[in-house]
Amino acid sequence: MAKPLAVVLASGGMDSCVSVAMAREEFDLALLHLNYGQRTESRELRSFNDLAGFYRVERSMVISLEHLVRIGGSSLTDASIAVTPADLRNAGIPSSYVPFRNANMLSIAVSWAEVLGAEAIVIGAVEEDSSGYPDCRREFYEAFNAVIKAGTKPTTSITIRTPVIGMSKEEIVRRGMALGAPFHLTWSCYKRGDVACGECDSCALRLRGFQRAGFDDPIPYLVRPAYADR
Repeated sequence: MAKPLAVVLASGGMDSCVSVAMAREEFDLALLHLNYGQRTESRELRSFNDLAGFYRVERSMVISLEHLVRIGGSSLTDASIAVTPADLRNAGIPSSYVPFRNANMLSIAVSWAEVLGAEAIVIGAVEEDSSGYPDCRREFYEAFNAVIKAGTKPTTSITIRTPVIGMSKEEIVRRGMALGAPFHLTWSCYKRGDVACGECDSCALRLRGFQRAGFDDPIPYLVRPAYADR
């Protein structure tokens, strides 16, 4: 029997990569990537294309959200705002937060999923990041599921899936390794597209996950601090 279809939001990072690997066990896939003027846009797009090729996904789409650059308010989209060094104990909103970004992305995913007849939208949100990113919390996705139900055709049935939302980065690494996820194709750094900086929040969370899981991160880093005990 044919598998149901899911639209997977794939940034090219490790969380979305593992989400793709998990989703393909249950669904046929359509991959969606959003360029929003982030500092490492071209590098993330390359990772997305590499992942689509690795998993032989024929249905893929890349869409520009350039309005997020014009809106600004984030160090990822505004060059005048510095990307702050990693602080894994900080419970505040970091400079890298892109205001309501995930809602913009999900809206596009819902539109495509409705046209394709997909049953699910899969996104690699992680609550370990949610102290800094309000749109990575379970309640956000529960609320968005209600929005989908209210705002689509009566015959449409689409549910957002967040397969890694309750996992730590260590658990995500372990699950990805078990599934043969191509971590070497992914990119997480907020600042650089040639060699990962090793010092932004995203690099720190990723490196800590690999270090705690006992695996070497296969992508290149400018520096590799020890984050396992932080």
